[in-house]
Amino acid sequence: MISVNDFRTGLTIEVDNGIWRVMDFQHVKPGKGAAFVRSKLRNLRTGAIQEKTFRAGEKVGKAQIDNRKMQYLYANGDQHVFMDNESYEQIELPASAIEYELKFLKENMEVAIMLYQGESLGIELPNSVELTVTETEPGIKGDTASGGTKPATLETGLTVQVPFFVNEGDKLIINTTDSSYVSRA
Repeated sequence: MISVNDFRTGLTIEVDNGIWRVMDFQHVKPGKGAAFVRSKLRNLRTGAIQEKTFRAGEKVGKAQIDNRKMQYLYANGDQHVFMDNESYEQIELPASAIEYELKFLKENMEVAIMLYQGESLGIELPNSVELTVTETEPGIKGDTASGGTKPATLETGLTVQVPFFVNEGDKLIINTTDSSYVSRA
């Protein structure tokens, strides 16, 4: 058990028969009444986001999540196949469980699979990934000084805003938390 006073971003907890990750929290001490903790939680099974308020000092269960390094192999219909690098065991995850992460996944990419008591809950991406531009408008000489952006479609189908000097075939580093352009690789 863990006290809600010890909440931190990224902590996984068990509340209401669900496994939740703390996305954001705020300790509130009103002038009148008892203190409480306002939190924003993401259900690791369904992906739903919920705001929940706890009384200060309330206890919740801490969920023990194991992260196993696995390699993304291929898509098999609606299922996506991952292989453990050590035991060569393969697991399948439905596309609905990793909908957001699919925008960054390439074949043979290494990711961390989140496991809770043998149940796979989803994947954890690295902070940034390297993707190739497949389609974008050509840059016009002199446009780089204006500091503007244009849309670019990447090899996974993700569309991001990039500077004018980026061309088709360029390799870019993309931030996985907010789908933003970081730099050229």
